[in-house]
Amino acid sequence: MSRPGRDDAPDRLYTVTQGRSSSGPDNPFDLVTLVVAECGPRPGMQSEHTAILRLTEAPTAVVEIAAELRLPVSITKILLADLHAAGRVSARHPYTAAVPDPDILEQVLVGLRNL
Repeated sequence: MSRPGRDDAPDRLYTVTQGRSSSGPDNPFDLVTLVVAECGPRPGMQSEHTAILRLTEAPTAVVEIAAELRLPVSITKILLADLHAAGRVSARHPYTAAVPDPDILEQVLVGLRNL
């Protein structure tokens, strides 16, 4: 018995990923990776690839793409890896602030105490 509102058909996910269960070891995508389309969709593309390219006209996180497509994140990563390998999307990791060197912070603290 199927749960309402869910597409539990494993054959659909198998078809979408062409039977693959992982996106490969050099996959640059994690949940917060920002994906940006490098080109528009082309005729004959898989519908999920077309949807991804439209969603990523502006930087969009992988988790947001998965939510919009209503697909598991693992499946979304496989589709993104396909597009990345073809040069249709680029992956950008969010900016993380540089962590200061603990030795410098300790020297500043000692200097402040000496004042």
